[in-house]
Amino acid sequence: MSCRLGCGACCIAPSISSPIPGMPNGKKAGERCIQLDNNNLCKLFGDERRPKVCSDFTATLDVCGKTNAQALTLITELEQMT
Repeated sequence: MSCRLGCGACCIAPSISSPIPGMPNGKKAGERCIQLDNNNLCKLFGDERRPKVCSDFTATLDVCGKTNAQALTLITELEQMT
């Protein structure tokens, strides 16, 4: 499965403990990443400064569902369980 452009759920729902440019302490769950633009696209995509956890993320149906709203719900639920 490929990421849906403009979804952004993986840049909002999970916490990220590694530093992100502009967010040196990472981000809290539910907090929008500062590197997510107005179109919900990652400003660091393809940039070596992009956190490894972000570049290692792989979209799958069980995590991302069939819609952007489902992705946000599923990833939020996964974050709360961990």
